Amino acid sequence: MLKKLLVANRGEIAVRVIRTAKALGYRTVAVYSEADTKALHVELADEAVCIGPAQVSASYLNSDTILDAARKTGADCIHPGYGFLSENAAFATACKDAGLVFVGPPASAIELMGSKRRSKIAMQDAGVPVVPGYEGSVKGNSATDDELIAAAKDIGYPLMIKASAGGGGRGMRLVESESELADSIKRARSESKQAFGDDELILEKAVIEPRHVEIQVFADSHGNAVYLGERDCSVQRRHQKVVEEAPSPFVTPELRQAMGEAAVKAALACNYEGAGTVEFLVDKHRNFYFLEMNTRLQVEHPVTELITGQDLVAWQLTVAEGRPLPLAQSDIRLNGHAIEVRLYAEDPAHGFTPQTGPLLAFEPAEGEGLRFDTGVRSGDAITPHYDPMLAKVIAWGQNRDEARRRLIRALEDTAVFGVTTNRYFLSRIIANDTFGAGEATTAFLQQAFADDPSLKPQAPDLRQLALAACVFDHGISGQTAWSNAPATMTPIKLASDDAVVELLVTRRGNRVSVSQGDAQHSLELIQRSEGRLCIIDNGVRQTCQYHRLGDSLYLQAFGQAWSVRDITHQPAQATGGVGSGRIQASMDGAIIDVLVAAGQNVRQGDTLVVLEAMKMEHPVKADRDGIVRAVHASRGDQVKRSQLLVEITADEAAEQENDA
Repeated sequence: MLKKLLVANRGEIAVRVIRTAKALGYRTVAVYSEADTKALHVELADEAVCIGPAQVSASYLNSDTILDAARKTGADCIHPGYGFLSENAAFATACKDAGLVFVGPPASAIELMGSKRRSKIAMQDAGVPVVPGYEGSVKGNSATDDELIAAAKDIGYPLMIKASAGGGGRGMRLVESESELADSIKRARSESKQAFGDDELILEKAVIEPRHVEIQVFADSHGNAVYLGERDCSVQRRHQKVVEEAPSPFVTPELRQAMGEAAVKAALACNYEGAGTVEFLVDKHRNFYFLEMNTRLQVEHPVTELITGQDLVAWQLTVAEGRPLPLAQSDIRLNGHAIEVRLYAEDPAHGFTPQTGPLLAFEPAEGEGLRFDTGVRSGDAITPHYDPMLAKVIAWGQNRDEARRRLIRALEDTAVFGVTTNRYFLSRIIANDTFGAGEATTAFLQQAFADDPSLKPQAPDLRQLALAACVFDHGISGQTAWSNAPATMTPIKLASDDAVVELLVTRRGNRVSVSQGDAQHSLELIQRSEGRLCIIDNGVRQTCQYHRLGDSLYLQAFGQAWSVRDITHQPAQATGGVGSGRIQASMDGAIIDVLVAAGQNVRQGDTLVVLEAMKMEHPVKADRDGIVRAVHASRGDQVKRSQLLVEITADEAAEQENDA
């Protein structure tokens, strides 16, 4: 019987595993970096050990310090969560060598499924359908560029280049024609080497506009293996999952059984134990093809839990103790529908730029059928060191439409102040007619959302500005009755992003009117308390949420969230933004490439520097034509948000030519 579990991870998955383990009677141990000293998973665990500085390479990826933490605390088993060391065969072996139970599959299965090339060959041998392509021989060396180019002629176009060790879209390229192939191979190898330390590639026939459907499998050490339905993960951006749901609106009962049996066959072929996910591509004719197997618990596992009524972490611990699976295949039932989205601190209106800074307030919505898996609380800081996911928001309903309605409402009612999030983008997806009809493929976002309002900066409208003006009006305080107060007229200047608006605020008793030119909007104030404002807007009474920090104000009302700054009393000054030539870091991060040097001519939009933050690369571009005057950053530098990176001065000769 296992007694003490160390969770070798952080954030929401560490919180989620710790809660189930404690409910089952386990003692729990958290590990944390210096940046996570006050993190929620540290607070929830019975014991916690600091394993190093913020950098993941020196903390959460340092297997030696994690194993040392297990020895110090007397833990007898380790749960790796997902990411970090969860699919590291060497770590699984090291746990076993240290006398610890690794809550996951055998190292041999991790190693096999960690190679797209070897796993695809193994699946072919096991009779699992695979996408036609070229992967070489299981014992052969990695294919050369010439071998890949020759194989492409037999496969035909379009085709996919994939990193054998890859994931998350890294080292992946869609190739439409032979003229693109050589350069695409070169770029895919380089990206794969940088991301995974391995430049081995495979080729596959491109399945155009497929569904991405995955099967949750479980196996034990007694030869039992089952599948627990499917998850549809077709809504993706840059090969990253955005929405996951179970069951799939596209999968029939017959297809579910066929895919489930193929997934179990895949698990048995590699002597699997524990939780695993077999991912398939499904074409419009419902033909399905093996994509890869993830040898860990998936981020999206909660939707499976909600429709099966099973705790998959509890199942993992059951298998880790050497016991049989809790249910046989005939006992597994699917009930209702569940949809999950990943709420990120990122700005979709500015290229999905990750956001950092204090999380001033985080208040998840409450309601029937809602579940929030999160590792953050109000007052925490979102740092550049880790993934910027704030929470997984999951809604369950008796049917798909009920789950959709609940999820949209949960996104609208969750208060997040201090950092910009992708909440509006997510709610727009769930409300979209194509998604609602169950017709979203992997091409859905690219086809349907290129011009979506959620991907463009939205200036607050007059009603939103009126509400902000009410909060900034210093004449209103507490729950004072304003009916007898004298009428006042006050000019106010508010800024949102780069836009500045000048308003005239007229207050007569408890009625506030805001004018912008000839336009006007009025609100009736009923009650104000810290963080809440009750108003009547056009005859409708409602409560709004806000958080004020100095001259900055964050608001949530009318199903939307926005922020403004009161600059009424700030001196007028030039914006110095677009076209200034002073190129600054858009976030905290590390410089991984510098593409220009002093004296070099550049054009507006040219990439100058590549910044890595939140596990993603972000190009920093020139905001004007000119000559690079100075470069203030070098590869490997850690930089802060707004730090000056490059200075560009005007090309005087070009300007004189334009003037002439």
